[in-house]
Amino acid sequence: MIDFSKKYKGKVAVLGGGLVGALHATFLARKGFDVTLYEQRTDIRKVKLKENRSINLAVSTRGWSAMELLGIADQVREHVVPMKGRMMHDKQGKTNFQAYSTDDKAIFSVSRGRLNQLLLEIAEKHGVKLRFSHKCTFVDLQHGIAYFTVAAEEMSEVNIEADLIIGADGAFSAVRKAMQRTDRFNYSQSYIDWGYKELTIPPTAGGEWALEPNALHIWPRGNFMLIALPNMDRSFTCTLFLPFEGDVAFEKLTDDQQVAGFFNSWFPDVVPLMPELQEEFQQNPTSSLVSISCYPWTRYNKAALVGDASHAVVPFYGQGMNAGFEDVRVFMELVDEHEANWEKVLPAYEQLRRPDADAIQELAMANFVEMRHSVADEKFLLRKKIEAELHRRYPNHWMPLYSMVTFSNIRYSDAQERGRLQDKIMDGVMAQPRIEERWQSLDFEEIASRLPVLQELSQ
Repeated sequence: MIDFSKKYKGKVAVLGGGLVGALHATFLARKGFDVTLYEQRTDIRKVKLKENRSINLAVSTRGWSAMELLGIADQVREHVVPMKGRMMHDKQGKTNFQAYSTDDKAIFSVSRGRLNQLLLEIAEKHGVKLRFSHKCTFVDLQHGIAYFTVAAEEMSEVNIEADLIIGADGAFSAVRKAMQRTDRFNYSQSYIDWGYKELTIPPTAGGEWALEPNALHIWPRGNFMLIALPNMDRSFTCTLFLPFEGDVAFEKLTDDQQVAGFFNSWFPDVVPLMPELQEEFQQNPTSSLVSISCYPWTRYNKAALVGDASHAVVPFYGQGMNAGFEDVRVFMELVDEHEANWEKVLPAYEQLRRPDADAIQELAMANFVEMRHSVADEKFLLRKKIEAELHRRYPNHWMPLYSMVTFSNIRYSDAQERGRLQDKIMDGVMAQPRIEERWQSLDFEEIASRLPVLQELSQ
């Protein structure tokens, strides 16, 4: 827990006005620090957003936990749509709903742009000074100085000094770039072979939802997939994940005829729901997906990285924002634990969070395979059904990996390790003869007892 009655002094500069930067700045301001947030873009609050043209995010337990500590969760809940499971669509248009949990838990779809606007408004109300159109050109890590060019009527240059610089400036962070120039700093980035394109399913002519609203819709097609998340205005933001090159790939979809043929072949039930498919496909960019790893995340007890700046992750577990918010929560808990002694806070933070960042990056790629391929496999579905029954009967012993990641604050690294143990047990269960016929007569108690009690749930 964080004690907001305990206040500290010091000047903190947060670089990056996205979701994680705005949240972190607010936490720091609430703790008494003199906080200024610097953002390269103009003020997003002055931009009129079109919900169905903004990338959607899924808020889950880790994200809510951070916002609840800060006391802003109820404000955010006014802008979300609950999704209680996956709605699978096959090529014939048949659907199959797969609940995320046995007890009606949900993840929540939210517009990235609207959430960003809201978090900036909250930050400013709590005393954070906002500086937009400030592009960071260099960071002097040893002395805590950041240099900016400022886009105004005339370009100018400014520099600022702070006791601590937080790099919340995303996958291509200027703070991390400065760290990369230091000795023994490890960095790697990896682009996957798939790209993505945003599309739209608008409300029906009568202003209703065109699909079931309380579900994350997935059209799995083996090597690629289409997903759709609901918006507050009753539209759906769709994302096509497709290889850049190959027999079925973005490189083969260069004209309207090819696009029409592709969608009519693979997603025929979607075509009538997308009146602007051709226009959007040609106008909206095809974007790439990158994972970024680095270490250490801090330097000279003067600078620290959070969120994508330290561990950009592909979106297939819906944990990018949630992991970044968890970074902030853990960081702020350590601030209280070590009474804002940066020489203790920063090493503790990076050592605690790095294993979890590594784990969620691996889990996200594994979930991509599951989403585009396994969710349509009968054997896989039976396996999930057995796991759900184990969890229903013995929740303190057995929790599906997805639930550990999405509906708990169990460390990602612990969830990954326990998931591996459960997979080994389930491999044996699924190898039993005629498992499809006799799974309901399994000795569920004996299976669950092979695992120790989940410590987080037993406390």
